[in-house]
Amino acid sequence: MIQLLRYRDLVWYMVVRDLKVRYRRSTIGFLWTMLQPLLTMAVLAVVFSAIFRFEIRNFPVYALSGILFWNFFSQSIVTAMNSLRANSGLLVRLPIPKVVFPVAAVASGLLNLAFALVPLLAILLATGHALRPALLFLPVSIALVAAFTLGAGLLLSPLAAFFSDVVELVGVLMMLAFYLTPVFYPKDIIPADYLWLVRFNPLRSLLEVFRDPIYFGKIPPVSHLAVTLGITALALLIGVIAFRKSSDRIAFYL
Repeated sequence: MIQLLRYRDLVWYMVVRDLKVRYRRSTIGFLWTMLQPLLTMAVLAVVFSAIFRFEIRNFPVYALSGILFWNFFSQSIVTAMNSLRANSGLLVRLPIPKVVFPVAAVASGLLNLAFALVPLLAILLATGHALRPALLFLPVSIALVAAFTLGAGLLLSPLAAFFSDVVELVGVLMMLAFYLTPVFYPKDIIPADYLWLVRFNPLRSLLEVFRDPIYFGKIPPVSHLAVTLGITALALLIGVIAFRKSSDRIAFYL
């Protein structure tokens, strides 16, 4: 933590650099951060709400809140996982704490999420969805999701540096996790025999903590928050321990 505070200017520089690189050749630039989830939500609304007839009240808000959660998690995980390899030149030449790179990746994802909340607010207003005081709890939900994502990123980034196959494997696992997480569908459509796959999915817990203040207008139940906090703390602890044990060897594999 002390190292991160000391190198906070570098973290911010890397966040800004990541955003500039991501939208360098884009005509509308940062607007894609807000437009992409809206377009995805529109496609899902047509396919699942109109064609498959999911019985979900105000499907656009339900879907968009899930999309924002998933975009932040998936993009941040991929960026954090590749952050050490992508910055190998800096790591080899300069005495920079290696933890700066996955932290900057997650911070960049948070900034993207902040931009993406703007169209979510617009959809809430346009659809007449109630804006309840529970929305004030959303920063806590985002902090939990970010902490879990950072823990996973700290675990995966050294593994990706050591074994390039990890990147491909994680890509497949992320696709599986997407379909096992009720991002755009209701849990009650899942057959009872397979419900345990979703119930014991930690991303499902994080998604519900994120979605509850937005869609249901409520603060998640204390019992659910306790479980989610435990999952997040465990992920962060494992990530920090794994990163510390691996950090001295990372430079030899880059």
